[in-house]
Amino acid sequence: MEQKKQASKTPERAEQQSVKPAKEVREQAVGPLDEVLGRAERAYSAYMEAKKEVAKVYRENELQAENAYKKSEQRAKSACDESVKHALKTRDEATEQARKTCEEALQQAERAYSKAKEQTETTSRESEQQASNVCDESIRQALRAYEAAKGKAWKIREDSIEQAWKVYTREAA
Repeated sequence: MEQKKQASKTPERAEQQSVKPAKEVREQAVGPLDEVLGRAERAYSAYMEAKKEVAKVYRENELQAENAYKKSEQRAKSACDESVKHALKTRDEATEQARKTCEEALQQAERAYSKAKEQTETTSRESEQQASNVCDESIRQALRAYEAAKGKAWKIREDSIEQAWKVYTREAA
């Protein structure tokens, strides 16, 4: 706008500017156009380079993310494998301990059974011996009672016979 004001103030100048030959105007127009096109080409080229660089950075980020994922997955797999290994080891140790405990309990039970069997057999022998002793004592007492009863009966028989002889001898006399 300022150029218009200046151009209208000085009519001579406006005439000089409009009188310039067409070739010169064309050359002047081509120069700035070439310059603008050159800048546009450089800008486009910079844009394409930037686009390539952005794609490269995205690809690098993608690879880094993939590598981080793989590392994370590997750590998780290692941790899982370690946990499984530990769980299996713990299970095996517990199974072995249970087996040992069972064997010890069976041995203790067998010892207790053998001891109880021996005690039962000893008690049975002692009971049999006591029963035999009681039986023997009962038989001895029965034999003594029999001998005593037999002795009494013999005495009563002798007394009865003696008395009968006394009675017979008195009557016979």
